[in-house]
Amino acid sequence: VQLQASGGGLVQHGGSLRLSCFVSGVTVNYQHIGWFRQAPGKEREELCCISSEDGGTRYADSVKGRFTVSRDDAKNTVYLQMNSLKSEDTATYYCKLPYYRGMHYWGKGTQVTVSS
Repeated sequence: VQLQASGGGLVQHGGSLRLSCFVSGVTVNYQHIGWFRQAPGKEREELCCISSEDGGTRYADSVKGRFTVSRDDAKNTVYLQMNSLKSEDTATYYCKLPYYRGMHYWGKGTQVTVSS
C-alpha cells in the first residue's frame, strides 16, 4: 500500500490549490482517507476525511467552507481542493489511510506555501 501526495506549491493569499493523493494497493472507495497538515513547530493537524461507506466528508473548523475533499474512484485518487488560502495554511500536507489490515499508511508530504 502506498499513498502519493502531490500538487503543493507557492500560491498567493486568497488563491487556490488542488492536492492529489494517489493510492496504490487498495481501492479508495473501500477506505477512509484523511488529509492532515503540519506547520513548523506545530502539531500535525487533521483537516478532513472522506468516508468509505457513502463518501461522506468531515472537516476541521479551521478549513470548513474553504477546503473540499473528494474522490475519483476510477483514478483511485483523493483530492483536496483548497480555496481562499491564508498564510496560516502554509504547511506540509499529508494524506493518510488510517486503517487497513491493522496498519495505517501515510503519504509523503507536499509543501504548500501561501505568500501574503
